[in-house]
Amino acid sequence: MGKLTYHSGTKVDLEDRVLAHLQVVIANKLRRGESFVFTWRDDVSVGEGRTSVWLSPSLAISFKYYGSRPPTLNRAWIEALAVTANSPSGLHIVPEPPEDTAPRAGDDVP
Repeated sequence: MGKLTYHSGTKVDLEDRVLAHLQVVIANKLRRGESFVFTWRDDVSVGEGRTSVWLSPSLAISFKYYGSRPPTLNRAWIEALAVTANSPSGLHIVPEPPEDTAPRAGDDVP
């Protein structure tokens, strides 16, 4: 179980595997200077519902992993998360697709 902490002190506990994929998507957008909304469902322990935060390159965010080894990344999942991050509703967690569903560089796209 990992933890994402937003500059205001807002924290969300996420599985290390989910957090690792989110970190790639968030870092890529912030590296490009893009701001966006990230929304997640709250745990029952904090009242359920959902929380949204505005992520911007000027705001601090940290990723804390509790596992000792980095998870293997699924490129298809990173791409699916990136699609949500580029949508009007912003980044949100989607189910992990099978790894072989992402188009590869040089593949013919219909």
